[in-house]
Amino acid sequence: MSEARANKAAEPAQHTEAGTGTTPGTEARTGPRTTQGAGPGPGATPEAATDPESATGPEATTARPRRRQARGEARIAQLLEAAATVFTTSGYNGASTNAIAREAGVSPGTLYQFFPNKEAIAVELGNRLTHRWRETYGAAFVHSHLELPLDRMLDAILDPLIAFNCENPAFAVLTHGSEIPGVISQEHDALHETMLTRTEELISGYLPDLPADRVTRIADTAFVVFKSGLDLVMAHDGPEREAYIAELKAVMYGYLHPLARARPTGVTAHDTDTP
Repeated sequence: MSEARANKAAEPAQHTEAGTGTTPGTEARTGPRTTQGAGPGPGATPEAATDPESATGPEATTARPRRRQARGEARIAQLLEAAATVFTTSGYNGASTNAIAREAGVSPGTLYQFFPNKEAIAVELGNRLTHRWRETYGAAFVHSHLELPLDRMLDAILDPLIAFNCENPAFAVLTHGSEIPGVISQEHDALHETMLTRTEELISGYLPDLPADRVTRIADTAFVVFKSGLDLVMAHDGPEREAYIAELKAVMYGYLHPLARARPTGVTAHDTDTP
């Protein structure tokens, strides 16, 4: 999708970044063909015969593009890291390609070799963060956590979600606001629905005797409480942030604990406090 467009824009720039100014097909035609398949010449060292930098056979034509690609990917990662910083400090509207290039320590011309504009940078960064967010909540919302006491279950689910957002503040910037590129907003809406579904599945497993409509209301409420609490967590640093994390967990525990206590006798309980 949008990642493919960013990668397509990156490909020709990767060759230029390597300083060749040629495409792989051109390199194959203009490379020294007389040495292909020949052994080391007079006075050549074994290193010269095997060193990819000095090789002129088929190995060279495959190794060089691979190195160029690696350097291109490293440059893209550098630009995206700089973009995350600029988006976090200035917001999406306040960010510019010049500011991103300056943060990355490169010229605007170098940036434009990989991304045509700010929107393309935001889309690529948003795609990568969204992929990592899916991995994070996928590992957090697992049914094995239902076997834990309630306080430990909340730790196991909430801690990785909170940590991801604290470590990637640009994710919140790129998933909120009307000015954000539409493709990112669409991805965020899909994520929102998926997380609601996973939350409902966990609540249903934790409180199996509740009717489906009640489970849905509890899941919706717990999800909104988490999102609101996360905003408070993100607005603070250091000890205050830790204090707000504790408050958020206390609110979630206070909401779910009575529901667990009300379950019929004989239902396995997961609400025992940690000793």
